[in-house]
Amino acid sequence: MNSNLKPLTSNLSKRVLVLVGPTASGKTPVSLLVAQQLNAEILSADSRQIYKLMDIGTAKVSDEERKTIKHYFVDELLPHEDFNAADFGKQGREIIDDILQRKKVPLVVGGSGLYIQALIDGFFEGPAADDAIRDDLEARIKAEGSDVLLQELCVVDPDTAVKILPSHTRRIIRALEVYRLTGIPISKLQETKVNISFYPVVVGLQWDRAKLYQRIDKRVDKMIEQGFIEEVQRLKSEGYSLKHKALNTVGYKEVFEYLDGTLTYKRAIELMKQNSRRYAKRQLTWFRADERIRWFDVHGDADFHKVAEQISHYYAKVIN
Repeated sequence: MNSNLKPLTSNLSKRVLVLVGPTASGKTPVSLLVAQQLNAEILSADSRQIYKLMDIGTAKVSDEERKTIKHYFVDELLPHEDFNAADFGKQGREIIDDILQRKKVPLVVGGSGLYIQALIDGFFEGPAADDAIRDDLEARIKAEGSDVLLQELCVVDPDTAVKILPSHTRRIIRALEVYRLTGIPISKLQETKVNISFYPVVVGLQWDRAKLYQRIDKRVDKMIEQGFIEEVQRLKSEGYSLKHKALNTVGYKEVFEYLDGTLTYKRAIELMKQNSRRYAKRQLTWFRADERIRWFDVHGDADFHKVAEQISHYYAKVIN
């Protein structure tokens, strides 16, 4: 997230609460408690919860909870439909304007730093680097050569590719990285200046790293108990596979590979836990770079009510 962008003074009357944190940090239970206290409506900044049929693997908020608290960007699309961070940013700002006009509190909740950046900062300077994507592109340049990747860039972003030589490997990687992350050519992002009409108040849930990793492992076990493999089997029976971008993500990827016979059951579970921990580490790296975030310590489930009250009081103090 870009911590260098400063909100305009005129935006200070429109404050939007943003709750971030890594996977399994308790964002959902804390957000529901905060929403009750502040009379808020929740925008889910999760790149996968917007998809129907993907419930257990995304730890999606329940139907009953959604009846109590209004949620946006949950169960709105099918897994084959395209949706990206730029879409979230544009639609999310429209929803926030509507919520504010109705004198309610917009509460943005999620672990997708890219989606949150798109919403509260726009994409003018482009998203932060993604180590996994960069490692993949760098490995491909070594194996296939920069000309091959430059040709790929010509297809998705010809305006940028025409300005780059094969020897400009860092620029090729950055342009392809941005396109993979956003679905938008970097040349288009650089043309766009987004007017943010509100001021984000960003808070985060902070855990001891070892305890967080234990929670992640337990969450994976619980997902399996709840029928996650059966959920993926249903998706597979309806024609979905890893070729669909929404499903090529941690959890779903490993189970699809197990069902396809390329992973054993035991190895699939091990990789789900390992890759989820790695994902949490990447999330924390992203959020730590944003100096706007006010962190709240969480030590266990018993802290959720206390932390929700602390966040609510902090937000009330900021807006008064």
